[in-house]
Amino acid sequence: MADENTTGAQGATEQQQPAANPITIHTQYIKDLSFENPNAPESVALQQQPKINIDVDVEARTTQDQKLHEVTIKINVKADVGEKVAFIAELQYGCVVTLNVSDEHRLPVLMIEVPRLLFPYVRKIIADLTSDGGFPPLMMQQIDFADLFRKKFAQRMDGQPAGNA
Repeated sequence: MADENTTGAQGATEQQQPAANPITIHTQYIKDLSFENPNAPESVALQQQPKINIDVDVEARTTQDQKLHEVTIKINVKADVGEKVAFIAELQYGCVVTLNVSDEHRLPVLMIEVPRLLFPYVRKIIADLTSDGGFPPLMMQQIDFADLFRKKFAQRMDGQPAGNA
């Protein structure tokens, strides 16, 4: 008796192989991590809400063989109370990825989608770092990496340097 295909899609298994993942993260790591509490112990006994400034940058580079890409999120946090620094936290969090996307989408994927995947880890590291430094955990809000990318791209169009993405 011959094998019967009841779905009517003869040979569908060979034709419908799943495409490779567009983003494959091979490893994630802390490249640089720093926490300063220059006015301790007075700074940890804060009676007022500190003014917090967060600077974010994303950099991407391609390895020499053009197969692997490194993406790094750089976060600089400075908290001030009045004229005094409460704390300074700096983090560079990176990953190595391979991409299965067309060349025209490579840069946006590296600068927007990969950082979106990394952000939960960055957020947890910063929260733990500030908590371990004697302050309430800093729970960063989601970052609009698409807007950050658009701003960097606009700077490039104006002829200004925008990092080595």
